[in-house]
Amino acid sequence: MMSITNELDYRRDLAALFRALGRMGMNEQIANHNSFMLPGSDDLFLINPRGLHFKEITASSLILCNMDGEVVEGDGELRKVAFHIHVGIHRMHPQARCILHVHPQYLTGLSMAKRGRMELAHQNSLALCDRIAYDEVHNGPVLNDDEGVRIARLLGDKTILLMGNHGVTVVGPSIHDAFDELYMAERTAMYQMTAQSAGLELQHLDDSLRYRWNGAWSERFDARSHLDAWRRILDREEPDYAN
Repeated sequence: MMSITNELDYRRDLAALFRALGRMGMNEQIANHNSFMLPGSDDLFLINPRGLHFKEITASSLILCNMDGEVVEGDGELRKVAFHIHVGIHRMHPQARCILHVHPQYLTGLSMAKRGRMELAHQNSLALCDRIAYDEVHNGPVLNDDEGVRIARLLGDKTILLMGNHGVTVVGPSIHDAFDELYMAERTAMYQMTAQSAGLELQHLDDSLRYRWNGAWSERFDARSHLDAWRRILDREEPDYAN
């Protein structure tokens, strides 16, 4: 298991996350944004600059910003929407060190469905269902502090916010926690919507099987090993991510 000890390691983890999500098509054009609050700080976070595709993010291209939205290190601009979503959550939920905001196909599709919910119909749902908050109000792009605060409040003590008519935000205490939880949530939504699109009635699992747990995702799943595997793949196929 990889040992993470310094800022460069975190930059490489986050860059690997971007490359993996890009390969999975979880980005929207050159938009969407993922951040990580540096350990030992409640003010400085890494995030992707405006204009770069997920597939071209490198460790050094990530910008370091403060909670006032100022770029303190690196070249590029912090998107206004990214500032309001990420800073609102980082302020209200300091345990959410990593914040992923993306528009993956199946979770976004679920967000567009009237009263769309993750159903207790797949074994992954036993862990996921009690970790999801739902936002059924869409006020357009997040362009002010009030909307950022509203989103942060809706997240509450959950780790996944399905944003109505929009996409999803996933938080975690580490990059690998948030990455693996997002991956599992999107896969589970894919299974559910595949069955539903075939016109099949879902076979629900017994409610007593629910985990009813919202601790760190990696306490139950191999989140660190999953990101390590992606790092090895990228080391072979796209080693420039680490530059």
